[in-house]
Amino acid sequence: MCISTGAAEFSGTIAYCGRQHHPEHGLVHVLGYQNTAINLADGPNAMLLHIPTRRLTPQHFLSTGRDGDVLRRMVAAVEDAEAAAGGIAWMSGEPSTVQVFDHDVYTVLLADDPTAINAALGRVPQHRRPHLAPDLLDFYASHYPDHTIAVCCFDNADAQRAKPLLLWYTPLDPDRLTVPAVDSHTGKAPDLNARVPVDHWILYSTDEAPPTWGAPVTHPTSLRHRTRAFLPASVIGRHYGPEQSLPNGDFSISHRDLLSGDLNAVERVAGTFQANRHH
Repeated sequence: MCISTGAAEFSGTIAYCGRQHHPEHGLVHVLGYQNTAINLADGPNAMLLHIPTRRLTPQHFLSTGRDGDVLRRMVAAVEDAEAAAGGIAWMSGEPSTVQVFDHDVYTVLLADDPTAINAALGRVPQHRRPHLAPDLLDFYASHYPDHTIAVCCFDNADAQRAKPLLLWYTPLDPDRLTVPAVDSHTGKAPDLNARVPVDHWILYSTDEAPPTWGAPVTHPTSLRHRTRAFLPASVIGRHYGPEQSLPNGDFSISHRDLLSGDLNAVERVAGTFQANRHH
C-alpha cells in the first residue's frame, strides 16, 4: 500500500488520517503510517508518500519516542468496539527546494517539485541512498502536482525497527481526509488502471464527532505532550484484504461522511481525481 524505489514487500499496513483543531496551528490533518517492510532490492530502498499539502517541514514530523504502538492501539480500539457490537463489519515555500533530514530510522527528503529529488540524493548517506527511476518522479509531477512528496530512505537493517511515521499538515482540502495508498513495489511508476491486492487497516478521526462516535483510544502518559496533542480521542476504521483487490489509488472520505460514521463512503481515488478537487 505504498510506492517504493526498488523491489520490496510491505505487509501489515496501518494508515491513519485525522482532522482536528490544534490550539496553535488551527485546523490540521494528521497522517499516521506503519508497515512491515522487506527490502528485496540489491541496495538501499525508500518508501514514497504524497501528502496533500503545499508546505511540509521537518517540524511537521512527530516523535513517538520509544512507543511503537501508537497506530496499533487505534486498531485494537476499533477491533474491541466491533467485538462488543457483535462484529460490525507525511517544505519550503520556494519551488525546487528539497529538505533532507533524519527521522527515526529514515533519511527523509521533502520536495514540492518531485523532479528536483534526484539532485538532492547526494545528501542522503550512502547506505540509505536509493535509485529513483525518472518515470517514477515524472508520475508524481503529473498526477500529484499540488502535493509534497516525502521520500523515506532506509536500508535492510532499518526496515525491521521502524516506528510509525506520524506527521501533521495544513491540508489542501480540510473537508476531505485522504490516506496515500497508490501501490507499486517495483521501483517503476504505478499503473493507476490496475487492480492491486490489499492488506490494510485504514483509520480516521475527527474532533468534531459527538461523544458516542467511534471507538475510544487511550494514549500512554509516556508520550510527549506535543505528540499527544495531535492524537485522537476516538477513531473508526476498517480492514481491507487480504482476500480482495481494489483499483489502484488512495483512500478518501469527506468530513461529512466521516461524521456520520459511514465507512461505505470511503472512495478509492487516483491522482488526477485528487488534483481536480483543488482547482
